[in-house]
Amino acid sequence: MSALSDLLATATSLDERQTAHLQQLAAEWQLLADLSFADLLLWVPTATEGEFLCAAQCRPTTGATAYLHDRVGERLTGQRAAALRIALTEARIFRESDPDWEGDTPIRREAIPILFEGRPVAVLGRDGNLTSLRSPSQLELAYLQSAADLASMVATGAFPGPPSEREEGAGPRVGDGMLRLDPHGRVLYASPNGSSAFRRLGYPGNLLDASFGDVITELARDPFRAAELAQMTADALAGHHPASRELDGAGTIVQFRAIPLYPRGESLGALVLLQDVTELRRRDRQILSKDATIREIHHRVKNNLQTVAALLRLQARRVANPEARTALEESMRRVSSIALVHETLSSAIDEEVAFDAVVDRLLAMLGEVAGSDGRVLVERVGSFGELSAELATPLVMVLTELVGNAVEHGFPGNRGGSVRVVGKRSRGTLTVQILDDGAGLPEKFSVDNSDRLGLQIVRTLVEAELNASLELAGRGPSQPGTAVTLRVPVNRRERAREADDGAG
Repeated sequence: MSALSDLLATATSLDERQTAHLQQLAAEWQLLADLSFADLLLWVPTATEGEFLCAAQCRPTTGATAYLHDRVGERLTGQRAAALRIALTEARIFRESDPDWEGDTPIRREAIPILFEGRPVAVLGRDGNLTSLRSPSQLELAYLQSAADLASMVATGAFPGPPSEREEGAGPRVGDGMLRLDPHGRVLYASPNGSSAFRRLGYPGNLLDASFGDVITELARDPFRAAELAQMTADALAGHHPASRELDGAGTIVQFRAIPLYPRGESLGALVLLQDVTELRRRDRQILSKDATIREIHHRVKNNLQTVAALLRLQARRVANPEARTALEESMRRVSSIALVHETLSSAIDEEVAFDAVVDRLLAMLGEVAGSDGRVLVERVGSFGELSAELATPLVMVLTELVGNAVEHGFPGNRGGSVRVVGKRSRGTLTVQILDDGAGLPEKFSVDNSDRLGLQIVRTLVEAELNASLELAGRGPSQPGTAVTLRVPVNRRERAREADDGAG
């Protein structure tokens, strides 16, 4: 809806609340277009006196469109905008008596004022293609009558509902199944698809003149679901816009949505749209089951890695050789850092990692392992945002090595200082800097020529897993220490481009 919002902001003087009302109408108007068998055009007055701009268009899925080409952006003035001016200034629905022609297509035009807080702010054009005009069927008559009631509600500001009652999401559509209820909740009309859905729920009888509440009570296996649906219907008959509800019966799940019919401030009943969502819910359950399985796998991997890290720690304590002890401690640190990522993924709803929390725990762990006794302050600055699992695991290992090296080699003896890990996201790239005020790099130091295992691991992960760039340098003549800069492409397109550049 951002395109509509931008267009209204640049071409009209409507305020934010009026714009939001028109956006909500455009989010709901497919229902009116399908019931009307007509195109809907949103016409808004511009700064030019007597001029109207077409800001949005909706075509029906139940019939032929009146326009083969999109009319958004078109402007009307003079006699061509006469019907729109009448609807806006007189706040009433204006129907042209004779059909108009769009090339070889006869079109019946109607202008419906859109009221917001008692004031007309725009006009809804309802243009129907009359090419295949014939005697309407019972279904079409029910559709057209319901469309007329909803159009009257638009003209009085009753449709769409108030912000507190609006339900986000598409929900059932007219073609999925429709019932029309009278003010007492009895079924006046049931579309063929609507009747079929009730058959699948296990209702064998005729829906016409049946009490909707009694039918639902008979079908529902769960009395609480029946009560929720009954309340939904009662709210709609009272003029409210209740949230949709679902009913499970005979192995079938049907979603219901009730829409009040209050065209002139009095209840004419309600529309009930319904859709068989059995297959959708089955797939939802499969996805939830797979997600739960993936999270359980991450949890078990985390536990296994923590067990390996604990065994390495125990072994390191029993080794007398200082070099062997250091190697075991470094291995323990690397395994523990990977376990942090899997621990985060075990509680995530998708394969995205809130990386700030991982970095904070990693820095706390590295401070303890390095045994700096508070001499070296290690902290995070900025935000890394959310990263995919495929990026999070190699990146956390790179940070483990780089921060560990900064603490271990930058502050020998009892020297104190600080290490700052800075994260910044911009335009598909994550820039990470590790800044310390320690002893700095040795003379003639080169990452490519270093024989340290940790830096070799970093170089391999940066090139093969992250498709990133790495720079190590001094912080400058007036500022002691080392600056490590890592630039990581975080979206798939950037990562693919970096990989291709590296291969070339």
